[in-house]
Amino acid sequence: MTWTVTPEPYDSPVAAALWRAYYTEVSDRWYLRHEGRRTDPTELEREIAAETGADLAPPRGALLVARYGGDPAGTAGVRLLDAATAELTRVFVAEPVRGRGGAPLLVRAAEDAARALGATQMVLDTRSDLVEARALYRRLGYAETEPHSSGPYAEHWFRKALIPLASAPARRAGAPGPSRTAHR
Repeated sequence: MTWTVTPEPYDSPVAAALWRAYYTEVSDRWYLRHEGRRTDPTELEREIAAETGADLAPPRGALLVARYGGDPAGTAGVRLLDAATAELTRVFVAEPVRGRGGAPLLVRAAEDAARALGATQMVLDTRSDLVEARALYRRLGYAETEPHSSGPYAEHWFRKALIPLASAPARRAGAPGPSRTAHR
């Protein structure tokens, strides 16, 4: 099977379905951890509608969709915070295809998108219970830093310098290249 990562309009049906899957998972995980229940359906609908993703549209952002074997399976978003800093957000891979290389491919594609927007560094924040995400970011060269945001769910902050593609060392054999297509 092959992974591909391509830009996607933030308001497309595919983007909306992946946003719903992502938000449902992280929201349920938070509520189960803190209150022993899943997200109230009314709250879920309100929060999904409130975060349209419009800030992930060109010219100051990008939404990327990963497809596995042609089927939508993950997403990552990038938005410029300033001329040099991009924020990585909405990194998600659907559970049935986790562990098959999609998350690193998405993050690398998001880094490329941030470079294309002119960013020289990427920042992100995440929660303590999202241990898989924190491990992924560390594995991909992100360093935990002091807080750079103050959102209610931000508990860990990461930063990575983005080396311009022309200066980046050659990728190791078999690693996905700039086309952002990989076989798994």
